[in-house]
Amino acid sequence: MTNKRFYIYMILSIMLGLQACAAVVVTGGAAGAAMMHDRRTPGTFIEDETIELKAIQAFFTDKEIHKQAHLNATSFNTVVLLTGEAPTEELRQRIVEKVRNIPKVTHVYNEITIAAPSSLMSRSSDTVITTKVKTKLLHDKRTPGTRIKIVTENGVVYLIGLLSRAEADSATEIARHTRGVQKVVKLFQYID
Repeated sequence: MTNKRFYIYMILSIMLGLQACAAVVVTGGAAGAAMMHDRRTPGTFIEDETIELKAIQAFFTDKEIHKQAHLNATSFNTVVLLTGEAPTEELRQRIVEKVRNIPKVTHVYNEITIAAPSSLMSRSSDTVITTKVKTKLLHDKRTPGTRIKIVTENGVVYLIGLLSRAEADSATEIARHTRGVQKVVKLFQYID
């Protein structure tokens, strides 16, 4: 009976290991596809991912920030957008300083509001809005939807990317005419 359990354990371990390998391959493939359509260099793409991870780590390791604030850090071309809520101006400024001190960050847009952390319902609504805007952008021939990062916080849609002015104007109009969007903030870097 012990041998039977051992073999079952081994088979399950192998199956789980294979699933993990598949996840790595799929994730790596998705990142590669995203980089292929991006106007950032591969090095900048990876740097942006690293900046976001370091920001999350900084928020998580500061117990006061972790317990009292709801935060998002989005990096594009080494420019960071901070969104979410912090209960005090002092905590908000501490958050910004932590991100400014991350190597390679060139600018920080501080869009953190002074408030209690948003509800799960509000965040779910923001996710729906982001999905709607992204879907519209991906189906519009005038906009390079794969080259735009979209962040939604309390109905405010932030658009980030390296675009021509015509592409940016088109993307902005699409976002403005999406149901649920309260306001659109353009944080584009223009290529023309």
